[in-house]
Amino acid sequence: MEFNELKHRVSSLIEKQDVNQDEKLRLICELLKAEVSHYDWVGFYFQNEDKEELILKAFAGEPTEHTIIPFGKGICGQVAVSNDNFLVDDVKAQNNYIACSIDVKSEIVIPLFVNGKNIGQIDIDSHTAKAFDKDDEDFLVWVNAEVSKKMF
Repeated sequence: MEFNELKHRVSSLIEKQDVNQDEKLRLICELLKAEVSHYDWVGFYFQNEDKEELILKAFAGEPTEHTIIPFGKGICGQVAVSNDNFLVDDVKAQNNYIACSIDVKSEIVIPLFVNGKNIGQIDIDSHTAKAFDKDDEDFLVWVNAEVSKKMF
């Protein structure tokens, strides 16, 4: 499915009135995992600033033991500190990578900003090396902007 078509479906999920915030996030994760062939795990982490950690709030894919990630640890933890998008072509080449599954070959993490403040991120793992490109990055920036504008 093309990202432009997915944008309409993501917007429709966000606009649902009969679904709470957590359920909307879960539905977005499920949609992206189901419709983008190289998205093997999709999750939203949100910051717990009191403890400088990320907490997994919604996901689609295999369960992970990494439901809490300290700031600075792994790709997600680095994005919590840097506030920058992070595309990883080969997770084995990252010395600060937290392995969720031996099948993961590449990862993309995009911060989610509300009023200019990084409150969380969308994290996507792929079983394909070099799975993510500028189109994925642009689409996921758009997803997070929509979530930010309409859910927070």
